[in-house]
Amino acid sequence: MLPLVKTSIPCRDILMPKLEEVLYSGYVAQGEAVEEFERKFEEYIGGGHCLSLNSGTAALHIALILAGVKEGDEVISTALTAEPTNVAIKMVGAKIRWADVDYDTGNISVASIEKSINQKTKAIIVVDYAGIPVDVKTIQELSNKYKIPVIEDAAHALGAKFNGKKTGNHFPFTVYSFQAIKHLTTIDGGALQILDSELYERGKIIRWFGLDKKLTRLDNNITFQGYKYHMNNVNATVGLIQLQNIENLVQKYIDNGRYLDENLKDVKGVELIKYYEGTEPSYWLYTLKVDNRDEFIKMMSGNGIMASELHKRNDLHDFLNDFPAELPNLDLFYSKMVHLPCGWWVTKEDLDKMIYLIKQGW
Repeated sequence: MLPLVKTSIPCRDILMPKLEEVLYSGYVAQGEAVEEFERKFEEYIGGGHCLSLNSGTAALHIALILAGVKEGDEVISTALTAEPTNVAIKMVGAKIRWADVDYDTGNISVASIEKSINQKTKAIIVVDYAGIPVDVKTIQELSNKYKIPVIEDAAHALGAKFNGKKTGNHFPFTVYSFQAIKHLTTIDGGALQILDSELYERGKIIRWFGLDKKLTRLDNNITFQGYKYHMNNVNATVGLIQLQNIENLVQKYIDNGRYLDENLKDVKGVELIKYYEGTEPSYWLYTLKVDNRDEFIKMMSGNGIMASELHKRNDLHDFLNDFPAELPNLDLFYSKMVHLPCGWWVTKEDLDKMIYLIKQGW
């Protein structure tokens, strides 16, 4: 079975010497390797300040804190995402206000965001679902109009671009996941890319119990709530090795996604995703809309290709459904949405097989 997702681990000859070096160095906690990883990640993104963390969820949590979201506030978000996007909102005691999606893309609808804004709205979370960038320009304009900060969840969208610049350059806070099956993995981990240098310095204190690592423990004075969210040298070492080949790795996803885009045009029963002007997806998954999805999945599975909708829409979780809402675009999109594998492990032969099967019908 061709898997939908697969972990990319560097070859043993490259990875193990570096891991042994750090494991037996006598210092495996947050140190020089973490610092180096952050600087190298900033180089890859092309801007901002990288706050490396132990998960993407920690990145979301800190982003919400830095955005000023507090208990009783509201955050506008999308129900089409992995659960951590919205669980993190509950972690700061805020409530989730759903916006509908754009049927053409599956990403959050700007018009629906605007309709959802009220006096309690303190932040907006947008998700580059499956590696498809959101409508960056229009969301920026909306954020400026209402003076509400935007948190971009780019956990699926490492290497995706808008106007030639990678995610991480467009909003005050951009969240990345380095969990096992993402474009880049540190085995587990994440990062928060922060544009403002002062907020970045505050973020570093939040991730370490509220302690300032530039001071000794005896000279520190905790003045606000912090957490144990830092990355360690072992995870950072894996990340540094991954970064050496990240451009080539992400490009494989992109090349495969574009090949499917080109060869699945005008196929009966298939609707392709439309991309916003100026955006370039990084295709963590290949997303399309199909008629009779259950039969489509059964047909692909019967031919050795995993296909799935993958995520449960978040408004079906009681804990996350603070304000039940009618989301007609999501209803329709979710009923047809399916993902196919298109990552580094997918060969030209695999792609051609998928295209052939889809064109034969189901």
